[in-house]
Amino acid sequence: MRTVSETQLAGVLAALPADPRVVASGNGAAPFAVLNILDLHVHAYRLFMLNAHPGISTRPEVVHETPFVGPAMRRSPTLAYVPARLSLVPRLFATTLPPDVVCITVAPAFEGKLSLGTEVNVLPAAIAACRARGGLVIAQVNREMPWTYGDGVLDPDDIDYAYEADEQLAEPTTPVPDDAARRIGELVAARIGDGATLQLGIGMVPDATLPGLAERRGLRVWSEMFSDGVLALDDAGALDPQATLTASFLYGSRKLNAWVDRNPRVQVLRTETTNAPARIAANRAMTSINTALQVDLFGQANASRIQARIHSGFGGQTDFIVGALHSTGGQALMALRSWHPKADVSTIVALVDEPVTSFQHTAVVTEQGVADVFGHDERTQAEHLIEQAAHPRVREELWEEAVALGLASGR
Repeated sequence: MRTVSETQLAGVLAALPADPRVVASGNGAAPFAVLNILDLHVHAYRLFMLNAHPGISTRPEVVHETPFVGPAMRRSPTLAYVPARLSLVPRLFATTLPPDVVCITVAPAFEGKLSLGTEVNVLPAAIAACRARGGLVIAQVNREMPWTYGDGVLDPDDIDYAYEADEQLAEPTTPVPDDAARRIGELVAARIGDGATLQLGIGMVPDATLPGLAERRGLRVWSEMFSDGVLALDDAGALDPQATLTASFLYGSRKLNAWVDRNPRVQVLRTETTNAPARIAANRAMTSINTALQVDLFGQANASRIQARIHSGFGGQTDFIVGALHSTGGQALMALRSWHPKADVSTIVALVDEPVTSFQHTAVVTEQGVADVFGHDERTQAEHLIEQAAHPRVREELWEEAVALGLASGR
């Protein structure tokens, strides 16, 4: 690893082959200082990031490439969306999407090793594929990045060039749960017992679920990601103190980052491990909590598209639903509002009109109640969804649609 100045790094980047593919740390860990230098000295390139946040280049010469669309790419005219379950994304780097450059954010060395910190995810696979084809690995050394254990621990020889630049990591802004979110959270929490293993996300519903888990004991975490919610569970004594908290990336406040820094209770592992359905299924009472934009009477969920435009992607939803259903005592919960406040429409529909993201959930939870789905015939599934999850304003209409779809007899 060679530490370089901005001028030296600019020279390295200017010598890249035409139209290189650049894989960069995503979520809240983007190496913006390195990416800004890259953008000044490389005319055209493909930028591959997961859940990219504002701050990346939006020039027409920059193609935004991703299997999970973040706010910075959501309406990009150059977006190249690559449909893929997150567990399978690492395979792309060795096949159809080989990287020429990998730009990462790392914590300063500790005991001779660097760390990818909060964002491990698909990066180890990208680094391996890049080095195998003679590409460059460039690290932004940022003292704001916590040093974490797991698959993100790197030897300095894994990195070609290091550029030192400190900048605060992005932090999520989650609104305070409203009455509907709190009710959904209560219903979800009521289904989770002592000793369960949790897939924790970020957002209003996961936040609303946590208060109901404070009295649980022996909870474990095996998740694609986790945020500040684990701090509240730990403070309440709800977590198993002997169990490692496992995720592929972390996204939270500076308080969370300080807590995970050099904390051996936390292991941040590569996506191929955290999102492998078989590894997920090996956890006891694995409980997957996801959300969607729509769920239809066949139990199919659309969590990816709005009016044919890609909103996010599969992410880890399909990985964790399959893994949870195969876990002993496991369950895959789909939690969402029964009514979309902005669009002013029901989220429980007769038939999703967008591509399906996932299906065969254990239950669908809204503020109206809990609709058990898995293990019931399709007519019973539809009845549960209409009567226990759908908003009362649309139930009669949904019954009419159910008859037309062959899911119910005439009423």
